[in-house]
Amino acid sequence: MRDLGAGFGHLLRGQRWVARHGRSYGFGLLPGLITLVLYTAALVALALWGEDAAAWATPFADDWSSPWQGLFRGFLTAVLFALGLLLAVLTFTAVTLLVGQPFYESLSEQVDADLSPDGTAPQSGLPLWRELWISARDSLRILVRAALWGVLLFAAGFLPVVGQTAVPVVGFFVTGFFLTEELAAVALQRRGVDLRARLALLRSRKTLVWGFGVPLGLAFLVPFVAVFLMPGAVAGATLLTRDLLGEEDADEDAGDGESTPHVPVVPPARDDG
Repeated sequence: MRDLGAGFGHLLRGQRWVARHGRSYGFGLLPGLITLVLYTAALVALALWGEDAAAWATPFADDWSSPWQGLFRGFLTAVLFALGLLLAVLTFTAVTLLVGQPFYESLSEQVDADLSPDGTAPQSGLPLWRELWISARDSLRILVRAALWGVLLFAAGFLPVVGQTAVPVVGFFVTGFFLTEELAAVALQRRGVDLRARLALLRSRKTLVWGFGVPLGLAFLVPFVAVFLMPGAVAGATLLTRDLLGEEDADEDAGDGESTPHVPVVPPARDDG
């Protein structure tokens, strides 16, 4: 329970950090706004032409009598839109981080420098194009994992009782984990921690990760909220990263003195491939 509270505390402290650094917050909003416009256009298109897509995909139902044809294709249209919405929630963070890599990299470095005893932030030493390539590649890998979970949970949703109770709860925990991984990747990638090591590190303290990611995932379901929370979420994920790696904070007020030193389960390993 303590780790749950600590994870949520990192999320709140990240929002407070960007509130005190208005310039960084303003720049951090731009990638989210760009991604929001793209996703909104895609969802509107899905809503407008989803029924046509369902009809095209089910020619065998052309001769069905009313009302079965309408009910069947209406159900498929709703399922298609629900899947699109789920993928939008799961991938919004990854796409926004990819679009805003330079912005969020700079923001995360500022948080690290503020908290570091010597006022410096870890550097990857890689050129920007290399960081973008690694970020895009890892985001695709995470997207595949998230999509598999999404399909599994969607299928489990048809189970009586369990599908309407346990499955949505599990879905929020899965979403929270993957959201946290994507956000923490900004700070962990600068430390040379590759994807496999990142996942092992996050799994070693799942309650801390859930405390951070589940409330954020719930907030991201509200339209436009994700855009305004993204800069603070990146800052909070940097705080969470420092907690996971047991790094000392120089500013107790910024960290509220609640971060518990922790020896990482997996040693950082540079990803050059």
